[in-house]
Amino acid sequence: MTINLTIFVQNLFNGLMVGGLYALIAVGYTMVYGILRLINFAFGDIMVMGIYFAFYGATLIRLSFPLAVIISLGATAILGVLIDRLAYKPL
Repeated sequence: MTINLTIFVQNLFNGLMVGGLYALIAVGYTMVYGILRLINFAFGDIMVMGIYFAFYGATLIRLSFPLAVIISLGATAILGVLIDRLAYKPL
């Protein structure tokens, strides 16, 4: 059985991307807990919403990928501030 080199490289790249995403989520959990001393289980959801914002901006609205990423960063930041003001400040 031979392994196609392109399939191997693609799977390696996909694994690195997923691992990087998991690392970002873990760093985010660590930072939020270190600052607030409160576990924010919505952190992963906020990150996924940012990914959806970028995906829909690039596919449905047909924005260029860098512009979709920049807009999704802003939209995700606004979402995070809203969650902080509405959910965490009252605690």
